[in-house]
Amino acid sequence: MSSLFFVFLKIGSVLFGSGYVLLAFLRADLVERLGWLTESQLFDAIAVGQITPGPVFTTATFIGYLLAGPGGALVATVGIFLPAFVFVALSGPLVPKIRRSPWASAFLDGVNVASLALMAVVTAQLGKSALIDVATIMLCALSAALLLRFKLNSTWLVLGGAAAGGVLHLAGLAA
Repeated sequence: MSSLFFVFLKIGSVLFGSGYVLLAFLRADLVERLGWLTESQLFDAIAVGQITPGPVFTTATFIGYLLAGPGGALVATVGIFLPAFVFVALSGPLVPKIRRSPWASAFLDGVNVASLALMAVVTAQLGKSALIDVATIMLCALSAALLLRFKLNSTWLVLGGAAAGGVLHLAGLAA
């Protein structure tokens, strides 16, 4: 259980820019490096996280539960959030001063851009693994259209995707 805590503590310590950067670290550590999760389990954890408050970090709680039950959920949650609480407490008063420095401000801008690139790469990797047949590609396109056209809340997209996936599975049209 301590190794689970330290994995999430490390991830929480290097997370910057957006919670979605978390997905890159989860995939690299839990799927590729440690083999604790399959790609499919990571997708399930992300989906569960999308229908709860604090969507991306709830993914960590779900993964902890998946790997080690209720204790694992608690350990993963504390591990992922602890660094943020410490960093905010320590850096909160410093950020305005740091932003006034041209060098430090440029550094933070670069970190933001790198975080965005990381999110784009992970999105492409997850998309490559998730878009496995015509049905999933069509569901992705429909979801993107609904999101872009109607600014639909992601909860509705996840629930609609789950319903569509269930129907397609029952009809024998999805894996």
